Amino acid sequence: MDNKKVQFVSVNLPLLDGREEEYLLKCIRTGWISSEGPYVREFEDSFSSKIGCRFGIAVCNGTAALELAVRALGIGPGDEVILPTFTIISCAAAIVRVGATPVVVDADPKTWNMDVSQIEAKITSNTKAIMPVHIYGLPVDMDPLLDVASRHQLKVIEDAAEAHGLKYKGRNCGTFGNLSIFSFYPNKLITTGEGGMILTDDEMLAERCKSLRNLCFQIERRFVHEELGYNYRMTNLQAALGCAQLEQWDRFLERKQKMGRLYTQLLKDIQGIELPLPQTGYADNGFWVYGIVLDESTGMDAAEMMGRLGELKIGTRPFFWPMHRQPVFEKLGFFQNESYPVAERLARQGLYIPSGLGLTEEQMESVVKKLREILG
Repeated sequence: MDNKKVQFVSVNLPLLDGREEEYLLKCIRTGWISSEGPYVREFEDSFSSKIGCRFGIAVCNGTAALELAVRALGIGPGDEVILPTFTIISCAAAIVRVGATPVVVDADPKTWNMDVSQIEAKITSNTKAIMPVHIYGLPVDMDPLLDVASRHQLKVIEDAAEAHGLKYKGRNCGTFGNLSIFSFYPNKLITTGEGGMILTDDEMLAERCKSLRNLCFQIERRFVHEELGYNYRMTNLQAALGCAQLEQWDRFLERKQKMGRLYTQLLKDIQGIELPLPQTGYADNGFWVYGIVLDESTGMDAAEMMGRLGELKIGTRPFFWPMHRQPVFEKLGFFQNESYPVAERLARQGLYIPSGLGLTEEQMESVVKKLREILG
C-alpha cells in the first residue's frame, strides 16, 4: 500500500461533539470571554463536586496549578519536596522556581508510578512535602504514602493531571492531597484546550490560591500589592468548553476503558513488548494513554520504534525523560551522581501509541497491525 495515501493516525484526537459550540457561542454573544465570566465558577463548582472536594480554583494550565500549590503551602528556599523522577518536568520545575530542592525516587517497574517504598529513606529535616504523580492511567499506591506523610507531618501535593476519573480503593484521585491538581490539556479526559484546576477541602488554602492566581489583588485597594502573585486565571471561554466536556464524563470514562481493553486484547500475543497493567490490588487502569515498553531483545529503543511508526503514519509520544537526567537540572547542580534504573529504562524503551478519545476501532487495529509488521 502507498503510505502517502494512508491517513495519519494522530496520537491524540479529542472529542468535541457535545455542547461545546453552543456554550462558546454564548460566551461570544454575551461578551463574557475573560476570567470574570460565569462559566468559570460553574466549572470550578461542577468539577470539584464531581471529584469530591469543597473548593476548586481554575487556572490557565496544569503547570500553573502546580506552581500555585507549592507556593500556597509556603514551600521555599531550604525546603525539600519528594517526587518521582519519572514524571513531567512541570512537577520539579514548580519546586525549583520557589527556591526549594526536588528530591526524587525511582519508578515501580510494573505500575510505572513512584516506588513509595523508597520515600521514607529520602526524608530529612528539610523535607516539607511529598508530590505523588498518578502516571498514564494507574494511581500511585496512596495508603503507604499517606502513612509516611502523616508520621513525618508532611504536606501532600497530589498531581492528578492524568487521573480524571481514576479511583484508588474506591476513592477518587484528587481527594488525597492537602492540595491536588488537574490538567485540562487536549489529551486529557476533560479538556479546556489549555487549563488546570487546584482542589482542596481547606478554605484558607483555597483563598490563598485564589489570591495568588489573580496577582494578589486586594479587595479594598485593588492595585496596592503586599506580595507578588501570578496572572494564572482561566478564561470564560476555556471554562465553557470544560462545562460541556463534563457533561460527557461517564461516556468518556467508559470509552477509555473500552479502548484499553481492546488494545490489550489485540497486543497480548505480540512478543517483545510490555503492556500496562489492567489493574492492581488497589485500582483499575483508566488507560488515559496506552503505553508500551519495548524489551531490549527487540534490538530497538523507543526512539527507533517511534521513527518507524511515524513512517507508517502512526503518531506516538515518548515516555517521560527522568528528572535526574534533565540537562537543565544537571546545570543547576541537582541529582549529582544519582541513578534510577527503572525510570531510565522506561524513558529509553517506553512510548505510547494513539490513545485519544476520537480514535476509532479501525484505527486501533491499524496501529496494532503496523506494530506487528515492525516486530515481525
